[in-house]
Amino acid sequence: MSADPLESEPAKGEGLLERQAPPPPSHPAPAERVEALTEGLIELLEQAVNEPWRWQKLLDNSATLWRYSGGNAAMLMVQMQERGKEPPTLVAGYKEWERHGRYVLKGEHALWVIAPRTARAEEEIDPNNPLALAAAAESGGSKRTRIVGWRGQAVFDVSQTEGEPLMVPTREAEVDPSIEGKHQELWQSLVAVAGQRGFAVDVSDKQQSLASGYTNFARHLISVGEWLDPVERLAVLAHEIGHVMLHGPDDELGKLYGSSAEHRGLAEVEAESVAYTVLKAHGIDRGPQSSSYLAGWADAVLEAEADSILQSAAGSRLLSRVDIAKSVLARVTSASKCILLMSSSENMGGALTPIRINTSVESKPAVASSVPFRRHSASLSAE
Repeated sequence: MSADPLESEPAKGEGLLERQAPPPPSHPAPAERVEALTEGLIELLEQAVNEPWRWQKLLDNSATLWRYSGGNAAMLMVQMQERGKEPPTLVAGYKEWERHGRYVLKGEHALWVIAPRTARAEEEIDPNNPLALAAAAESGGSKRTRIVGWRGQAVFDVSQTEGEPLMVPTREAEVDPSIEGKHQELWQSLVAVAGQRGFAVDVSDKQQSLASGYTNFARHLISVGEWLDPVERLAVLAHEIGHVMLHGPDDELGKLYGSSAEHRGLAEVEAESVAYTVLKAHGIDRGPQSSSYLAGWADAVLEAEADSILQSAAGSRLLSRVDIAKSVLARVTSASKCILLMSSSENMGGALTPIRINTSVESKPAVASSVPFRRHSASLSAE
């Protein structure tokens, strides 16, 4: 018996279709997108080491987008520059813009950041620990959230949207030096940040090593020069808080490249970068005053790399200049964010604030009150 022709002979053109390769995907796979973003950040940091002025540009951008990690803020800036647009000022996802009454303009392409992929995992609880058992019961179980990977997340800058008018700080914002009340308010908030870390702040007429300020870790004391003007005092206090947050005895990460007492160069760059970013976010531009510190950024990174090469012979981890630059950017922006969360609660920091439901008055996103604003309207033309 002959075989059924429908089984033995393919339909016209069927074999050809089966042999053709599937069309390439129109968008990168998630892993490919994360890899591309990471490679872009590495290239950017290499450029910053080769051209030190780029470090200050990264800090300027982080001062605007301080609620984002330093790496994501840098990648957002580069993506906007590649499109010939101004750096981003306020960034959110598509649905988040919709919740605030704004909509992405037709034809706009997303910006991309790296976001964690999380999952719920079972957490082991000691059955003999009543406090742990009570905490698990209160939280609804013994599961906790952990990071299991990374993904690309699409976001859009406010300049890519239209809809409800929204006031956002301008990148050129600068506080009038004569506004004494604002300086005092910022000073008190910085003192509170130091206090939260267990350090008292003393305004003194005594100098130590001709410095305008210093931190005594043994006594948990920050001293700031009494002879300084209000803005200088703010800058010195923010600098010393940077040391407190990054260069204490428990700074295990920094010890990998010799920060703190072993390597004052890089430690000073980190502390001044924190001060510069915090004050810039408050509309106080310390570019000329901080330039000598920030200009030494590349030299400090290269010196730390050389130290790492020497230390690797003794079994320490070998760190490249990109490893160090990436670590410094992460440490500086993380410390700056911690300070700004306490000292700049009204500043958007590049991210929309949650909508608060109010039945009597329409709720609007909070805006920073210490700096000038640009109004983004439905047509994006009014400023």
